Amino acid sequence: MAQTAQKLVIKVTAGADAPERCSQAFTVASVAVASGVDVSLWLTGESAWFALPGRAEEFQLPHAAPLPELIEAVQAGGRITLCTQCAARRGITEQDVIEGVRIAGAQVFVSEIMPDDVRALVY
Repeated sequence: MAQTAQKLVIKVTAGADAPERCSQAFTVASVAVASGVDVSLWLTGESAWFALPGRAEEFQLPHAAPLPELIEAVQAGGRITLCTQCAARRGITEQDVIEGVRIAGAQVFVSEIMPDDVRALVY
C-alpha cells in the first residue's frame, strides 16, 4: 500500500518574472495548508523578493488571489523559508524579512524533502 504524503515542500523559483508560475506555487501552498497538510514553502530565485515587507503587495496577476493573502494563509499553518544564497545575492538579511520567514540553506531543504512521507514540488 502506497504511503500518503503528510508533508508538502514547495520550492518557488519564479517571481514577477513568471507571474503565473509564481502565483500557482503560492496558491497550491495555501490550499494545502487549508486542507490540513504540513507545508514548507521555499522562496528561491526571483521569489526571494517576496520575503521583504511590501513586495507581495506590488505583485499583480489578473484572476489570481492577492499574494499577501496567500502568504498569510501559508504562514497560518505552514512555514516560509528564504534560501540563504538567494538572500545573500540580493543583499537580504534576517533583519529585512517579514515576520515568520526564516533563512536557511540547501542542507535544510534536503533534510525536509528526504523523509518517505514528504512530497516536493518545484515551480
